[in-house]
Amino acid sequence: MRAVLARLMGVHTDERAWRLGADGEAQVGAQLDKLMKRDPRWRCLHSIRVGRNGADIDHLVIGPGGVFSLNTKNRPGARIWVAGDTVMVNGMRHPYIRNSRHEATRAGRLLTEACRFEVAVTGVVVAVNAQDLTIKKPPADVHVIHRGRLRRWLRGRTDVLDAGTVDAIFQQARRVATWSG
Repeated sequence: MRAVLARLMGVHTDERAWRLGADGEAQVGAQLDKLMKRDPRWRCLHSIRVGRNGADIDHLVIGPGGVFSLNTKNRPGARIWVAGDTVMVNGMRHPYIRNSRHEATRAGRLLTEACRFEVAVTGVVVAVNAQDLTIKKPPADVHVIHRGRLRRWLRGRTDVLDAGTVDAIFQQARRVATWSG
C-alpha cells in the first residue's frame, strides 16, 4: 500500500528504483533476444550474481565481436551527458563509467580464471528511455549506448572471437561457480 501511495504522489522509493531497473533490464533483454534470433553466433546471460555481496551483471553478451558486460540504466525522460569518465543525469553526477569499468574488469578476471585463457570483457552502459543522450567525449574503455542502437552496435563490432572460443567462454559463464569469486 505504501508503494502504491508513493507512486501516486511521485515519491521516489527503493521499490520504484527496483521496478525501473527491472523494466530497463527487460527492455535490453528483449533487444538481446532479437540479436540472438537474427545472429545465433551471439550468446547472452542475464542477471548474473557475482560474489557474495549482492553484486550482479545485468547482461553478459558473448559473440564474435567480443565479450561485453552490460549495465542497464533506465532513466525515463532524463537528459544524460557524457564526457570521459563523467556522466551527468539531469545535472547530477553518477559513477556509471567507474562502476561499469569495475564490473567488466572483475568479469574478465573471473572468466579468465574459469576458461584458463585470457578473456577481455568490455563494459557498456546502456541508457534506456532517456530523452537525450549526449556524448561529448567517449570514455576511454567503456561504451555508452542508447538501447535502440545496441543491436546494431554489437553487430558492428569487428570479429575477434571464433565460434569455438565463443562457445568455450559461454560454457564457463553459465556456471555458477565461475562467479563465486
